[in-house]
Amino acid sequence: MSATATPRGAHLTRRLIQLYAGLALYGASAAFLVRAGLGLEPWGVLHQGLAERTGLSIGVVSIIVGAAVLLLWIPLRQRPGLGTVSNVFAVGIAMDGTLALVPDVHGLTAQIAVMAAGVVVNGVATGLYITARFGPGPRDGLMTGLHLRTGRSIRLVRTLIEVAVVVTGFLLGGTLGAGTVVYALAIGPLAQFFLRFFAIGDGPAAESGAVEETGAGENTVAPAPDSGDTTVTPRTPGQAILPQ
Repeated sequence: MSATATPRGAHLTRRLIQLYAGLALYGASAAFLVRAGLGLEPWGVLHQGLAERTGLSIGVVSIIVGAAVLLLWIPLRQRPGLGTVSNVFAVGIAMDGTLALVPDVHGLTAQIAVMAAGVVVNGVATGLYITARFGPGPRDGLMTGLHLRTGRSIRLVRTLIEVAVVVTGFLLGGTLGAGTVVYALAIGPLAQFFLRFFAIGDGPAAESGAVEETGAGENTVAPAPDSGDTTVTPRTPGQAILPQ
């Protein structure tokens, strides 16, 4: 019994480390994009716009928005996991912490370098967080919940949500620019690469590029995120999608 308990305990520990390392890096990557000043990821545009209007820190706004989105899971009948709840708080805290440590960036060359670092680190964070298999982020659960309840494709639902988020954030004063475009184009390939990288040794999903969640949610998503034709099939265990 102890012989099997030890490997299982070690595996759980590794997954927890991956979860919280991924969330911390996700918050840090969002902060890098803020400091670069060349445009944020879609939800970051909304968070920054709300922060400008309310006077709250962008990390606190991220936590509030995440909690509000999580409430929308109730009518959509989505079930949160440890990763879902942790996402609400950890990303915002890590973002504010990184912003406190990283100064403003001046000069286009430095801005581009910090922006690129933010996008790449976001891809690393995505791979770590999702392969930990503790449930999707609140914004992703909203996407898949709407997909299941409306019958519309993931591509359409995600596009409509993010267009609405970007437009609202921009009107509130959020930064929309080249960084937003670079993020949109690069995050899919980066996420797919790091999903496979961090899933090495975890079974058939690692080899195929599809990652299945365990322990939370109702759905499984395949193939890897942002492939353009992803579909969700109702099933237990849970979801494998971007942790926004």
